[in-house]
Amino acid sequence: MARDIGHVAVVGLGLIGSSVARAVKERLPHIAVTGHDASETVRAEARALGFCDRIADEAADAVAAADLVILAVPVGRMTDAARAIAPGLKGDAIISDVGSSKAGVGEALRAALPDHAVIPAHPVAGTENSGPAAGFASLFDGRWCIVTPAADAPADAVAAVTDLWQMLGAKVETMDAAHHDMVLAVTSHLPHLIAYTIVGTASELEEVTESEVIKYSAGGFRDFTRIAASDPVMWRDVFLANKDAVLATLQRFNEDLTVLQQAIRRGDGAKLEDWFTRTRAIRRSIIAEGQDDPAPDFGRRH
Repeated sequence: MARDIGHVAVVGLGLIGSSVARAVKERLPHIAVTGHDASETVRAEARALGFCDRIADEAADAVAAADLVILAVPVGRMTDAARAIAPGLKGDAIISDVGSSKAGVGEALRAALPDHAVIPAHPVAGTENSGPAAGFASLFDGRWCIVTPAADAPADAVAAVTDLWQMLGAKVETMDAAHHDMVLAVTSHLPHLIAYTIVGTASELEEVTESEVIKYSAGGFRDFTRIAASDPVMWRDVFLANKDAVLATLQRFNEDLTVLQQAIRRGDGAKLEDWFTRTRAIRRSIIAEGQDDPAPDFGRRH
């Protein structure tokens, strides 16, 4: 049976944090929502947007009455955020987060808050935009939220976090934290690293081609730029926090890239076609799972 949640505090009011607050306000109006952000500018913007019942200037004040605290800060700042909220926490408060890497985050939060139930979570959702104005209540609809509790985590606290995400529209999966980090290294972290690399290379080439790289951008490069426009601080911290899984996945990617490089050099069309046929099937599986839009051009309006 899940613990009752009557008050949620969100610390960090960017895209994900503000979307959590908006979703709770819209779908669970009986739950009070308080918020805090380390940036005074962000706090002022959040107050103007009105997606929390109250915005506190101090983290400890924001969490004072909270049954569940969700830390929506870059993973490199989780320990600092935990220390900031510690003086204001109720004894039975549940601590969760929305970080994209989980093993290190879970260890850091449990070390900083040893007397509280720590139930890490990762909603696999987002856009390339950031800041409190970028959030929206339906961000988590039909998306997965992966919950990664420690083996000895209280069952009622795990159930409370699971229930909340389901009520916010997400599908929930429980997973070992280390396994989560390897899965996300493949599905999210490596694609972002590749996007940052390609767009950075194109930026250097642009100087040679007098802006033709930008002017004649085809769909493929354009879509890489969308990924590469994601929050640089957040992704810096993700790569550092999940470096072992990212480096292992990057090694495999480099090996596969070498195979394709050799096929092109040797004129091995059969190898290329076989590879591309298998990868197209993965795209179709993603659409079948409801994780993307099957409309032409990714559903873009023109």
